[in-house]
Amino acid sequence: MALRVAELTFLEYFASRYNIPVPRHISGAAEINEIKRSLEEWGGEAIVKPDVMSGKRGKAGAIVAVKNLHDALKEIKRVSSIEVNGRMARNAYLVEKIPAGLEIYTAITYNSTFLGPSFTVSLDGGTDIEEVEEDKKATIPINIYDGLDAYQAGEVFASLGCPKNLISNLSRVMVFFWDLFISCGMESAEVNPWRITPEGKPYACDFKAVINESNYKAKVPGVVFPEYPENISAFEEEMAAWSGASHQGQAHVSSLGGTKILPILFGGGISTIISETLEATGGSPIFLSDFGGNPPYERMLGTARICFSHHLSRARLLLILGGKANNTFIDVTFQAIADALVSYVEAKGPVNIPVVIGRGGPRLVKGLLAMKQALDYLKLPYVIFGPDTPVTMVAEY
Repeated sequence: MALRVAELTFLEYFASRYNIPVPRHISGAAEINEIKRSLEEWGGEAIVKPDVMSGKRGKAGAIVAVKNLHDALKEIKRVSSIEVNGRMARNAYLVEKIPAGLEIYTAITYNSTFLGPSFTVSLDGGTDIEEVEEDKKATIPINIYDGLDAYQAGEVFASLGCPKNLISNLSRVMVFFWDLFISCGMESAEVNPWRITPEGKPYACDFKAVINESNYKAKVPGVVFPEYPENISAFEEEMAAWSGASHQGQAHVSSLGGTKILPILFGGGISTIISETLEATGGSPIFLSDFGGNPPYERMLGTARICFSHHLSRARLLLILGGKANNTFIDVTFQAIADALVSYVEAKGPVNIPVVIGRGGPRLVKGLLAMKQALDYLKLPYVIFGPDTPVTMVAEY
């Protein structure tokens, strides 16, 4: 399973440990006189944010600038109980407002195209990366053994036209960013934006990451990963009950609040990378899923039926995707998904939704044939990718 890291956890535990410059911050639960003193030290202005396990907080009206103590206390109270994309805030906090003439986006993630980690940069930070034009962002592979060095980072910034006087400082900080990523067992890490002050100093002003809990590096000494209020949907509740009914195969889901793609994904780490890729490219996955572990036919059939009954009618695309399996029989899982899809249509009526498939593993051809026959019968458009196509490329497609 994956641990998601939000900005407040990053500020409290990771930033200082890895020398990453960040704004000063204070908990919204602090004493009033402490909040007042912080505002005075920060020049009277601050940003109130919710500690919530969800992106797009700004678009939800959950990030607010305040200029006095009265407004700060009012917004802390409001933001502490706000819901963002179906996720409840744990509490609120204030951060120092950083003046900036430039905002930068950076991300490090495992990229199946490169068969290793990659580093992505855009000088159009502060916006969703999927909205940035391709020629305004750059991605390079990182050698897992050598890591990201300042020279590589500097070349990426230079290629995008970054002001020369900023490159040296930015490149040095990117090495710290890499150290954080690789030292803590992260699968992806994103800072959006880095706000660059008029003096040229970068500050990480928002952060999110995914840590592979099975990686021994995830057990970071002294770090406490907070528990967030759960707002469990009927879909998550039904799938959890189904998952607990048998030890054979996995049936894990977590709502992401998306509206477009119904993802049936296989493989914990790969599933997370696929979901992050979909979110970064505007795919808006409805939930995060992991249905691996070689589930038998009845297990996968029930899993697919639950997914379809809750989400197929409103999805715009059905994605069936995973890496190259070692033990999972592809024909068994695909036959179950195909039968569940046919049963849904026969019970609910026709659907008009494209299907994208990508998988590899034992008995693949037989499994793809089962899916093809079902999709042809239902007259649904589909695209099938073989095992040699990287999963991130399929997700971007």
